[in-house]
Amino acid sequence: MEPLFTGVSNNAHHLYTLLSCVGFASKATVQITPDGLRFSAEEGRVVQGLAFLDKSLFTSYTFKPSTERSTQAEEFNQNADSSDEVEYPHFVISLSALLETLKIFGINDLMEPNGSRDTNLPQIKPASSAFNAPALLMDRSCTLQYTQHGAPLSIAITEAGVKTTCELVTYESGDAETDIPLQRDAIIMKIIMRSAWLHNAIAELDSSTPTILKISACAKREPYFALSGAGGPFSESTVEFSVDQHSENVGGATQGDQASQAHNILTNDGTSRPRATRRKAAPTVTETFQVSPPSSMGERIQQSYRFALIRKAARAMAVANKVSIRGDQQGVLSLQFMVDLDDNTSTGRSVGAGVRAPAGPRCFVDFRFVPLLDEEEAEMDVQDDEE
Repeated sequence: MEPLFTGVSNNAHHLYTLLSCVGFASKATVQITPDGLRFSAEEGRVVQGLAFLDKSLFTSYTFKPSTERSTQAEEFNQNADSSDEVEYPHFVISLSALLETLKIFGINDLMEPNGSRDTNLPQIKPASSAFNAPALLMDRSCTLQYTQHGAPLSIAITEAGVKTTCELVTYESGDAETDIPLQRDAIIMKIIMRSAWLHNAIAELDSSTPTILKISACAKREPYFALSGAGGPFSESTVEFSVDQHSENVGGATQGDQASQAHNILTNDGTSRPRATRRKAAPTVTETFQVSPPSSMGERIQQSYRFALIRKAARAMAVANKVSIRGDQQGVLSLQFMVDLDDNTSTGRSVGAGVRAPAGPRCFVDFRFVPLLDEEEAEMDVQDDEE
């Protein structure tokens, strides 16, 4: 019998990188679609991570769905056929077991800090390691296969003539399982910035071991965008993304703040031209800054979340290039990460003097967080005081 789905990838590292972003949960719900695999991990219905393995990540992608009953459309697949006659298979697997399988040939070795290795052992340069050797990259492949409803998910990894096969038991997912809702027609905050800035800010706040993350955004007065850590054993700490004082002037880079150094735009021929004058005051590190709260909220958006839940997205923050921070009127927070994966077999295409764009595929990982209610925040503060 021909399998329902077969996908072959010549770079298991890409799959591992994306799935590890949502590896905070031990299990994940998988949905197979014509455009890719959708992995959803959640914890307590208050945090959800969505990773989509686009079919472009696979050198061969074959999917022949059964014609029974329909399911709801995928989050990252807006162009999918929503015919009532098509059923997209979905099931639950052990995400931790899948990640362990994908790194069986040492995919994660290059990510280990130097301090974690025994200094008495001979050190191997990453460029010459078995995983990163260019000759072996051409011979390494990962095959995912799902034969029929209720069958195990089969993973076969081949590298340098060595083949490892693993079959993961699949479980039925409850029909009541749904995504944490984000009201796309009621978005009141949208901020796009480099993911590294958000990662550094969260890491800075994490040093004071807070229990609550407070987000503050305003389009009319400072602080325009700020993150605060509260509820921990230490005093509250705040990271403010400030406005460049020279942003209203054309050209001229300032000194000091690293985020304020690039006021000239690099063109394809290597020359530079002045950045256009900003129409609105916005934090310098942001590419998009849209804050439009309803009149009932006033001019400033303020929302609180459990810091421990935000910390679960740290892996995605670290590997992503950009992040889109969105919030709706209900307070649901969405962190959508854009991840440009390296090809490892090429150096990328040139986009300017000394600047190269990633040669690999571009993928997205989305996290959603449920806000803290006022009484929940007060309860956490009381518990912290008692401790």
